[in-house]
Amino acid sequence: MPGKYFVLLLIATLSCVGAPAAAESRIKDLADIEGVRENMLIGYGLVVGLDGTGDRIRNTPFTRESLVSMLERMGVNIRSENLDTDNIAAVMVTANLPAFATQGTHVDISVSALGDAESLRGGVLLVTPLYGADSEVYAVAQGSVAVSGFAARGDAASITRGVPTNGRIANGAVVERELIFDIAAQDSIKLALRNPDFTTARRIADAINGKLSVEASSVIDPGTVRISRPAAFAGDMVALITAIEGLRVDPDHSARVVIDEASGVIVMGDDVRVSTVAIAQGSLTVSISETPQVSQPSPFSERGSTVVVPRTTAGVDEAPAQLQLVEGGVRLRDLIDGLNALGVPPRDMIAILQAIKTAGALQADIEVM
Repeated sequence: MPGKYFVLLLIATLSCVGAPAAAESRIKDLADIEGVRENMLIGYGLVVGLDGTGDRIRNTPFTRESLVSMLERMGVNIRSENLDTDNIAAVMVTANLPAFATQGTHVDISVSALGDAESLRGGVLLVTPLYGADSEVYAVAQGSVAVSGFAARGDAASITRGVPTNGRIANGAVVERELIFDIAAQDSIKLALRNPDFTTARRIADAINGKLSVEASSVIDPGTVRISRPAAFAGDMVALITAIEGLRVDPDHSARVVIDEASGVIVMGDDVRVSTVAIAQGSLTVSISETPQVSQPSPFSERGSTVVVPRTTAGVDEAPAQLQLVEGGVRLRDLIDGLNALGVPPRDMIAILQAIKTAGALQADIEVM
């Protein structure tokens, strides 16, 4: 297909000979258990030991104040001194506290420069408390920063690969406070669907009730399914979750076309349908070329001067357009075959899909990224 961009056609359900008509997924892949979630942590710290690639102290007052405060806690008073070092950088530290993480558990952390540091390569993060949304300390981070990017600079040129001001520390934080959530003692739980849908929620509830042979599950809304603990699982909610999370359900979803105009990517679901419509696509090219000529006076002439005379050539090239009929109710594959028959590049295909939607012939939602 012409054009430097590509089209990604993602078909949710493949219709192949001998293949099943439905693509089933486990309940654990379709929904999360309400209350079982990660919590985001954040902290402010200092990275030391940089090889001249840290913050310029005179330009970053917060780095200077952090350095002075840290040294004062260690009994070193340099507040009145004129500091001039570039081996230290102020950073923001972020991490995700996993569900049911216990004291002493190690988690990965991300470190990002806050000032004008050029690189964090080779630096060491000093002890940094990590806070939750309630301003309580849940973990403490420290360790050597691993940076995948790099930067090199010379007198007349520089090169940068990746982002040298971002780094990670594997197992760099230790959990100091647990989030208490006694799921085993719960009488009921709620499943939060990752893609809310009435039909999918109903199918999940039916699958659970069929497995347990009791009406223990009900649909609250398109995104929530409530499960009450039956008598067979008295005092053991974990066993109930284990019994149902592997059940397979055929999820339903709305017909949708996702378009990324910046990159020319088009993603369609298999449920996309079109009504009968005729499509014509042609391209108009306007070309203008400049070939200026130089006019000089005759040899030995007493008057005259050299001038540049403009010469412009303009032309119009319009490719012929031919109407193509797309029958009503066709599936995604037939629609794409019809557009490909026109030799439509991705950019024009995006415009055609939007025009079909405007005409009311595309039975799907269009989402432009």
